[in-house]
Amino acid sequence: MKELTKAEEEVMEYLWKLNKAFVKDILALFPEPKPAYTTVSTIVRILERKGMVGFNAYGKNHEYYPLVTKKDYARLCFRHVLTKHYSSSWKKFASFFSSEEEVTLTDLEEIKKLIEDQIEQRKAKKDE
Repeated sequence: MKELTKAEEEVMEYLWKLNKAFVKDILALFPEPKPAYTTVSTIVRILERKGMVGFNAYGKNHEYYPLVTKKDYARLCFRHVLTKHYSSSWKKFASFFSSEEEVTLTDLEEIKKLIEDQIEQRKAKKDE
């Protein structure tokens, strides 16, 4: 799976939201000024070549659907950031993230709770 351009990501966001759609349906979700129909159609075909989108053909009309979940794509993007900026180190990422001024104490406490819950779940699985 390849990373997408900004325009490709935008089309995928609409397609994930719609689940299945014709180009006109995707185009309808764009804010004004809307891109040209042919632009969206070209992007969808590129996404198809990249293995992100499949389609059902109804004569000359194609109904498109995502082949990759939003969660799987987000995971790929995050792994790219982790590798590129943090040498694939979760510890380096956590250190950077937790030291950021924008992260509130409440956020950090909630994240800590989520992590503690995951630790307990994994311990329970291991003991099964």
